[in-house]
Amino acid sequence: MDRAGVGKVCLALPGATLDHPFDAGHDAYRVGGKMFAIVGGMGGVSFKVSDIAFEVLTGEGRARPAPYLARAKWVHLEDPADWPDDELAEHLAIAHAIVAAKLTRKARKALGLD
Repeated sequence: MDRAGVGKVCLALPGATLDHPFDAGHDAYRVGGKMFAIVGGMGGVSFKVSDIAFEVLTGEGRARPAPYLARAKWVHLEDPADWPDDELAEHLAIAHAIVAAKLTRKARKALGLD
């Protein structure tokens, strides 16, 4: 999946938005103002995962801990094209769900997530 594909998947999720908080070369996808995925200027992608997925993906070498975000259980893929599109899309949807679940009930309702 390329940068445009990641964007298409992320923006199709309920309440997802795109902004560029670092510079125009970085795409940050958010739900309720909280990031769930980032595409870097070099094309790599980072996203939030569960504690178990973090251990499995980094332990198997399928992903590496995301720079600056690993303590929050984010992983990084140097080249998202190395992953099957459907698998990456599923991980992005899960990242969205993990972050959305931490929003307040009022915020989830306003975004149509409840």
